[in-house]
Amino acid sequence: MARDIQERIKRLIIDQRLPSGATLPTEPELMERLGVSRNSVREALKALQAMGIVEIRHGFGTYVGPMSVAPMIEGLAFRTVAGHYRGEDSLLQLLELREAVETGLIARLAGRIPDADLAELDALVDRMDAEAASPRGAVGAETDRAFHATLYRGLGNVLLGEVLEAFWDAFHKVRTDLVDVPQDPKVTCRQHREILEAVRSGDALRAEQAIREHFGNIRARLSSPAPTDAPNRSYDR
Repeated sequence: MARDIQERIKRLIIDQRLPSGATLPTEPELMERLGVSRNSVREALKALQAMGIVEIRHGFGTYVGPMSVAPMIEGLAFRTVAGHYRGEDSLLQLLELREAVETGLIARLAGRIPDADLAELDALVDRMDAEAASPRGAVGAETDRAFHATLYRGLGNVLLGEVLEAFWDAFHKVRTDLVDVPQDPKVTCRQHREILEAVRSGDALRAEQAIREHFGNIRARLSSPAPTDAPNRSYDR
């Protein structure tokens, strides 16, 4: 019953072509339209809110939600942490999922990245070099993230961008919570520069090899034994 009401509200949003932020009918209106009780409507709306499909603003009403992939990020992160504590290679599995997506896309980018994006990628690799040479001696996670986001932006696929961001968020949230992954900043910089030069030159095979090498390096670092004195990090922080 509850699932049926959720589906009918979702169908209402689709049929009326309501965009994110649009006002939904009030609870009494939904009760009358769907022929169900107030509790049933509220239960369905709460479930849809958890999925990001609706947004309940107490005192104001109910609206079409952002429909983001945030719930997927939380689900991926939690599943990976739970698997890790069961002794599974769940972090490596999540990495392989992201690798499969990026490896499958990189050839499409060879020779097709706009000049403005290439200039931005050049600047990001230069920033990596500067971060590697700093006293901290490590490439910043946000710089790395910006590189990959800019790399695939030219595909013009908004959903793809959100999914890649979801993989990134889940992987780095879990990695930060679970393990201290060693990094050779010079290798990180070199690999990102090689990816950039490969796509700039239009060499699809070289680009695919470069992205595989990059992920292979991350996989090798994750597979290394963790320090015995590594702190015990909690998931919820």
